[in-house]
Amino acid sequence: MTQSKRWYDHDPLMSEVIDLMKNYKDDLKAQAEIFLQKVEIQVGKEALDSFYSMVKPFSGNRWYDQDPVLSMTIELLRIIPPETQIEAANNFLNSLKNQGINPEIMKQAGQ
Repeated sequence: MTQSKRWYDHDPLMSEVIDLMKNYKDDLKAQAEIFLQKVEIQVGKEALDSFYSMVKPFSGNRWYDQDPVLSMTIELLRIIPPETQIEAANNFLNSLKNQGINPEIMKQAGQ
């Protein structure tokens, strides 16, 4: 069995969401902002900022490190429990569908 290299490789759904965000980061940034707003409502801005200051990368070599919204979104997804990851991923995909965006077509176009 192949060893997973990235934290989201263990779950095809999370891999799909992260790949969509990577391939369409400009188009999907608004979704990431909505996600962060919902988290901020639940935990507060100070807690969110404090968390991000602890996990913010020093080197910034990953594709999402250059954008603080995407970086914070992906770092939050990384640390939440697996069942919450799945819920967040499904909500993200459903939100795209509700806006008339077909994630499958985006995925195929990005390949």
